[in-house]
Amino acid sequence: MDLLTFGQRLRHFRRNQDLTLDELGRMVGKPASYLSTVETGRREPKVGLVDELARALGIEPAVLLEPTPPSRRAGLEILLERYQAESAYQALGLPHLKAGVRMPDAALEHLVRLYRELQDRTRVQAATPREALEANRSLRNHLESNDMYFAAIEAEASKALAAVAFDGSGTVPETTLNDLVAHFGFEVQHVSELPSSLRSLTDLRSNRILIRQRDELRTRRARTVILQTLGHFVLDHGAPTSYSEFLQQRMEANYFAAAVLAPESSAVPFLQTAKAEKRLSIEDLKEIYYINYRLAAQRFTNLATRHLGIRSHFLRSDEQGVVWRAYGNSRVPFPLGPDGSLEGQLLCRQWGTRAAFHSEDKFGIHYQYTDTEVGTFWCSTHIEVDREPVQAITVGVRFEDARLFRGSDTDRHSVSRCPDGECCRRPPADLAERWAGFSWPSARADTLNPLGVPSGALPGIDVTEVYEYLDTLDEE
Repeated sequence: MDLLTFGQRLRHFRRNQDLTLDELGRMVGKPASYLSTVETGRREPKVGLVDELARALGIEPAVLLEPTPPSRRAGLEILLERYQAESAYQALGLPHLKAGVRMPDAALEHLVRLYRELQDRTRVQAATPREALEANRSLRNHLESNDMYFAAIEAEASKALAAVAFDGSGTVPETTLNDLVAHFGFEVQHVSELPSSLRSLTDLRSNRILIRQRDELRTRRARTVILQTLGHFVLDHGAPTSYSEFLQQRMEANYFAAAVLAPESSAVPFLQTAKAEKRLSIEDLKEIYYINYRLAAQRFTNLATRHLGIRSHFLRSDEQGVVWRAYGNSRVPFPLGPDGSLEGQLLCRQWGTRAAFHSEDKFGIHYQYTDTEVGTFWCSTHIEVDREPVQAITVGVRFEDARLFRGSDTDRHSVSRCPDGECCRRPPADLAERWAGFSWPSARADTLNPLGVPSGALPGIDVTEVYEYLDTLDEE
């Protein structure tokens, strides 16, 4: 029930009957002061009282409960109340303004328009590339300082599942998912079209979460999108006031979805058993909870340090080796830019994340060990071929923890000397001597991804790869 709308409808029908609050109160056995709080949206009436009020007013209860304002004036009064409750207005330090009966409609329209303009001006503006990179770096530091685990969100997910009597074992059934959505006052509606930039759209007038039909959005993805959307409301997110806050909210909503679909209460014992038997696998987590590989990988990193004592890292990159998302506490040497940025940087070609695109296991799981300047790391990589752009999802751990995972017996082993040795960022001396100054590569536009321009004299270009390719042409 939208209390403000219900209150306005109650007031509208009471006045239509020429009843005062005292008169209506005597008819339903409630004092006028109580009904006043109901009409102003400060108190939620019980179901029985809604029935009594409807009978007293000579209408059906469903008419009182309709989610639309009874008049244009009532809609404006509701908007005025909602705008005054927002932080942007409250920061002005102005007293609460009540839209009394003597306030002209024109004045009310004027105030609502002013508040809407204030709201628009305080909304997050498009971030510059520098701001976006800084926001991503800040979020990465936040994740890593908490070992990718957030107890408060785990508690909210557990409480939500308890509310619909789900014990947390195995796949969350669709009926349970619908019950969960309904528990928070929403319903899911599949639509044939949504704006291409949206993963979902929430209609707050009708409390509907709109997502694409199943022929457009696969079932696993649809379940995740619904819960990610619901997560914003469960975690009480407001309109973000900065790009950094937007990213933070997005991460928290994604975390909530993962914690519902793979609950801590059952995922942890499952992972602990797999660890004891040395058969940890992201793929198993994916199949048991019917989630996609990306979500399973993120969920593993959430729980690995807190419950398994394993330090790990998560990496999402495209076929050109450009980093789209990465974080972790394994101390793997991510390719950081001079300002500490990571998104948009180029990965070493020797890492499993890039090698997977050229592996015979391109459509399976690519396992690999990689020696780096700070130690050896093992990783498992899955390529998401059903998404655009095609991207690789990697979970990696330190060498000493690799023995706990399925795939640790792989014989794939590479050596990465990036960022300082002769490898990708610095081509071998003989190649550089032959081709430096004798080539001019031009990057494809889609290699300059929107998360930030990779570092280097030629953004988006793997110079070593270019020189090696030119060498092969000479050999032919």
